[in-house]
Order: sequence, then structure tokens, then C-alpha cells
Amino acid sequence: MLGKKRKLGKKINDIKSGEKFETSFTVEDRDLLMYLGLTNDANPLYIQHDYASQTPFKRPVVPTVMVFGMVSSIVSMHLPGPGSHIIHQNLEYPKPVYHYGEVRFQAEVTAIHKEEHEVELHVTGYDEEGDEVVKGTLIVRPPYEPDSMNAISLENFY
Repeated sequence: MLGKKRKLGKKINDIKSGEKFETSFTVEDRDLLMYLGLTNDANPLYIQHDYASQTPFKRPVVPTVMVFGMVSSIVSMHLPGPGSHIIHQNLEYPKPVYHYGEVRFQAEVTAIHKEEHEVELHVTGYDEEGDEVVKGTLIVRPPYEPDSMNAISLENFY
């Protein structure tokens, strides 16, 4: 995305209650290795098959913060989109995501609070078996409307 111009996402007046976005992500080795390297997180539950096989999980799991990262990218890139900021989250992770697992997500606008410049999103994620792996709500500040001609030039950012 570096160097690519990108328009701002939907402004608060353009968002409708009931609006939805759906997508899916697959967890690959490179994603796990980048996360573990960036965070210096060496939890054996995430990377050691021999350890994980002796737990109720039976195999390595994906860190929940990585699952949240997928949720965050939906907000940042799609609904409401670029320029948005999550200010509150209330999420549960009822079932783990496993290595190489695909997660299907749905985000839906459930409330719009124009006075506070906030949008409430309900988020759910399902694994290949159709079981919930994440569910909850987010409070998001969508991008702000530019104030001036100079600010309009910020519609495209780097």
C-alpha cells in the first residue's frame, strides 16, 4: 500500500444502518512468522506442535490479536474504510483459529451516532466448519470530512 494513493472511506453522512461488508482471510505461515517476529511472542501454543498437541487445543493456534488484526483491517480498508479509527472494542473469541485456517467475516453497521461522530459495528467471524471464532462490537470513528481546499487535497494519502 506504500506509495499507492487511496481515497478516504465513507464519511458519517454516507453510512447507513444495516450496511454490511463480508470477506475472508486465510492464516499462512508467513503471517504467523511476521507477527511472532514483530511482537517477540514465543508462546509455545502458537508455534510448537509437540506442546500444542498436549493441550485441549491439540494443535497450534493463531494468536487472538492476529484475528483482531483481520477485524481491524476490515474497518481500515472497507467499512467505513481508510481514515477510520477504532476507539472501543468488545470482542469474544469462543473458538480458536488454527494455522492455515480460513475465517469468514461479516461486519454490519448497527448504529450511527452523528453527534459523537461514531459508528457501531457488529462483527462475526466463522471458521471452515461454520463455528464462530470471533464476535462482538466495535465503536469506530469514520473519516472526517475535509474542512478546506487544502484539506481536500488529503482525499488521497500515501
